[in-house]
Amino acid sequence: MRRIIFAVLCFALALPAAAQEWPTKPIRFVVPWPAGGLNDLIARAFNDRVSKALGQTVVTDFKAGAGGRIGVAEVARAAPDGYTIGMGNLGPLTIFPNLYKNMPYEAKKDLIPITMFAASPLVLVVPANFPAKNVKELIALAKAQPGKLNYASVGIGTAQHLIFEMFKKRDGTDMVHVPYKGTNESLPQMIDGQIQAMFDTLPLMLPQLKGGRIRPLAVTTPQRVPQLPDVPTLVESGYDVEVVTWYALIAPAGTPKAITDRLYKEYTTVSQMPEVQKFLAEQGLVYIPNTQAQFTSRIDAETGRWAQIIREQGIKVEQ
Repeated sequence: MRRIIFAVLCFALALPAAAQEWPTKPIRFVVPWPAGGLNDLIARAFNDRVSKALGQTVVTDFKAGAGGRIGVAEVARAAPDGYTIGMGNLGPLTIFPNLYKNMPYEAKKDLIPITMFAASPLVLVVPANFPAKNVKELIALAKAQPGKLNYASVGIGTAQHLIFEMFKKRDGTDMVHVPYKGTNESLPQMIDGQIQAMFDTLPLMLPQLKGGRIRPLAVTTPQRVPQLPDVPTLVESGYDVEVVTWYALIAPAGTPKAITDRLYKEYTTVSQMPEVQKFLAEQGLVYIPNTQAQFTSRIDAETGRWAQIIREQGIKVEQ
């Protein structure tokens, strides 16, 4: 019995020591999206700098598929030793758990949210020649012409879709939802006038906005964004809606607090570096300061909000 107690005590005492020694080898950073896109650029910009701070390489590992669920599941089932971490995003962590019946992970149970290190505003855009000049006018047109206006999204159950469902619930708008596989499909349709409105990420919209081919009506951040200083927020437009698509750091449940605290410190430090702030601005991204507790609360609140909309509007997807 004494030997058992001694062994247990030794194991318990070894845990903090192991956490203090971490990291002693390269760290795997799972990106649940394909290489070459914005998620890739963001991950590399942060991980290169975090690698220097930790004294070990943070290796990017792409595990794309199922809207991010495959990669997030990879993180969830990894050993909680600090050597597998990954990128978490809005859909896989807050929307999909309410939308899909057969999830390969339980976000709240299997993962530790550490910090949101970058965020992308969504922008409500319309064709350049569309008569509505603000959100109020868009809603008025949609109500005056039920079933006549089309709005695009990058898929059923995405934030871009669900915000229009908020409009529908509050204002009784009757717009036709046209889901696309991606912005590369929906944007040409908008420019051609077949789509009258859509929300999409600022990085993807900036080139067309600068070219004058589409017009912004509102952004979804709490404050106006530097890239579009004259464009009001949805809050300013009369809607208590704040939505950003975010890029966050997650770890498997059970990862020692000493390690998650260190990761929070290093990714937060990188977020505030002048060259990283410049990089984010160039990409149409922002950094929203957040503690670990604030980020966890944000996930809980957003999960509840999307769950209510999905339930009330009867939104379903094929499994």
